[in-house]
Amino acid sequence: MFKFLAKKSSESPPQPAADNSSSWLHKLRSGLARTSSGISTLFTGVKIDDDLYDELESALLMADAGVQATKFLMESLRKKVKAEQLTEALQVKTALHQLMLELLLPLQKPLIIGQTSPLVIMIAGVNGAGKTTTIGKLTLHLQQHGLKVLLAAGDTFRAAAREQLVEWGERNHVAVISQASGDPAAVAFDAVQAGIARGMDVVIIDTAGRLPTQIHLMDELKKIQRVIGKGCPGAPHETLLVIDGNTGQNALAQVKAFDDALGLTGLVVTKLDGTAKGGVLAAIVSQRPIPVYFIGVGEAIQDLQPFVADEFVEALLG
Repeated sequence: MFKFLAKKSSESPPQPAADNSSSWLHKLRSGLARTSSGISTLFTGVKIDDDLYDELESALLMADAGVQATKFLMESLRKKVKAEQLTEALQVKTALHQLMLELLLPLQKPLIIGQTSPLVIMIAGVNGAGKTTTIGKLTLHLQQHGLKVLLAAGDTFRAAAREQLVEWGERNHVAVISQASGDPAAVAFDAVQAGIARGMDVVIIDTAGRLPTQIHLMDELKKIQRVIGKGCPGAPHETLLVIDGNTGQNALAQVKAFDDALGLTGLVVTKLDGTAKGGVLAAIVSQRPIPVYFIGVGEAIQDLQPFVADEFVEALLG
């Protein structure tokens, strides 16, 4: 999940709770079951012919893998089947697994801690993507690794957003820089200054949810980013976009728009449960290969986990 470049102290930090890996993988498989069932059934009792390739192509497109990634995967699969002289459907499925893994591996990167202090993380995303909840979960994970975290309620447009973040702060015993109203950039600036003064390891700044088509609000995000840099040169060190895994190709549009505006350094993909179409990560990597630091499959704290390409592909393809 994290890569540490510096030791915190001679004291032993609190150890994170042991992850129930089998439970996590079960939840991930359940979340991606819609996609998995649409693909895995294609390899049962069939022969390798054009019909299989056509159905597989349709299944990938239905899973929101996108035209570009689907074309790449299908062309690569045909070549691999021919070169390795594969004759069984399950061999083709294994080949697809290998190709999908190679495609998604560039997205698997840890969040680096200790390169600078404090590490300033700016969080963006549309309303409903799960930004505030993600911040709460990420805060607890960081605390479990012995890190001191400060939060900033930069969504000054919605009182509920501030209240939710303050609630997470109280639950995790973390201070939250907040204002009832006013300039979100000023809140972000105050938080960065407070983080420096208090010797924080990480400062996480929430921002107001907005659609990428709301130009004036996107400009406000750029302003916040600039002001953060004035409060701490080089910050924000990480600019993360939280996207809802249920939104399919719309998630790709969000990644493009926010990346163009802010220069994203990482993604958090939430709500990969129920109706999620996990193929969208293939679409993202084919056009904007931005690291996916974390994925979420539920509401519990342990339901936010680092993105591991092999686990994801296993759940995606069944």
